[in-house]
Amino acid sequence: MFSLGCDSVGLAMASPKIEAVIRQRHRMAECPVWEEETGQLVYVDINSRNVCRWNPFTGEVQTVGLRNRVGSVALCQKGTYLVAAGTCLGLLDWGTKQVQWVAWLDRDKPHNRFNDGKVDPAGRFVAGELPKGTMPEASAPGMWARGQGSLYTLYGDGSVVRHLEGLGIPNGLDWSLDHRTFYHVDSLDYCVRAFDYDIQTGGIANPRILYHLQQGQGMPDGMCVDTAGKLWVACIDGGRVIRVDPETGMLLCTVHMPVSRVTSCSFGGPSYMDLYVTSAADGLSQEQLLKEPQAGHVFKVTSLGVRGVAPHAFSG
Repeated sequence: MFSLGCDSVGLAMASPKIEAVIRQRHRMAECPVWEEETGQLVYVDINSRNVCRWNPFTGEVQTVGLRNRVGSVALCQKGTYLVAAGTCLGLLDWGTKQVQWVAWLDRDKPHNRFNDGKVDPAGRFVAGELPKGTMPEASAPGMWARGQGSLYTLYGDGSVVRHLEGLGIPNGLDWSLDHRTFYHVDSLDYCVRAFDYDIQTGGIANPRILYHLQQGQGMPDGMCVDTAGKLWVACIDGGRVIRVDPETGMLLCTVHMPVSRVTSCSFGGPSYMDLYVTSAADGLSQEQLLKEPQAGHVFKVTSLGVRGVAPHAFSG
C-alpha cells in the first residue's frame, strides 16, 4: 500500500488527492509541461520516442513519433515545440508533425542523447546530455558511467554552449524566483545542486550541494519550482515527490505516489494549482508490474495548497 498523505513542515494543507488522469502504460513518461494557451499537458515518452499532448477536456492523447529517443520538450510558438531527441535539437510543428532541426551535438557520438531540459527565464533552452552507457536501456539494469554527462544551452541565434561537464546523470532543472540561482539534479550523485546563474549570459558557476537524498528516498529525477520558491523533486524508484526548501536544505513535504518509478513533475491547470507527475513502466519486472497496475500513468495531485510557476517559452 502507498500512503496518499503528505507529512509536512511549514505547509498547512489537507491530504493531497492523487488521480491517474492519463491511464496509459507509458514506457518512460517524462518532462510534463503545461501549455496554458491551449489548456493541455505536453510531455514525452522517452523510450517510445514519442512527444505527447493530452487534452484534459476530451481525455485524448495525441502523439508524434520521432526517429530517436526524445529526452525533453519545451514550449515555443503556438503549435510549435522545441524537442531534444538523440543529440539533436529541433522545432516540432504539431500540425504537420515535421521537425526542423536547428542544432546537432557530438556527431561522432551517435549513441549519446539529450535528457531532461527546460527553458530559462530569458528564453534559452538548457538540457543535459547523456553519453552511451550512462542510462540503462529499456528495462535492462545497466552499469552507469560516472562523470560523463554535460549540460548545454541553446541560444536564440541557434548557437549551443556547453556550460557544465563531468556530470553523472544530468536531470531535473529549474531557476529561483529572482533568476539568480540555477537548480540542477545529478541523479547518480543523489543530490540537488545550486549554482549562481547569470541571466544575461546563461553562465553557470559556483556549485554547491543543496539537498542530498537519503537511503530509501529513491533517486532524484525531474524537478520544478513553486511560487514560494520551494523545489518539488520526483524520486524514481522511491515512489514519491518531495518538497525541499532551497534556502535551508530542509525536507518540507513528502507526497507518496501509487507507483515506484516516479520520473518528473510540473504544475499546471487553473492558476497552476495542480501538480502533474509522470511515471515509467520500463525498469519493472512482470511481477512488479502486476503489483503496480498504474505504472507508466500520468497523475494529477491536487489540494497541495501551493501554486506553480508558469513555464517559459523558447525565444528562438
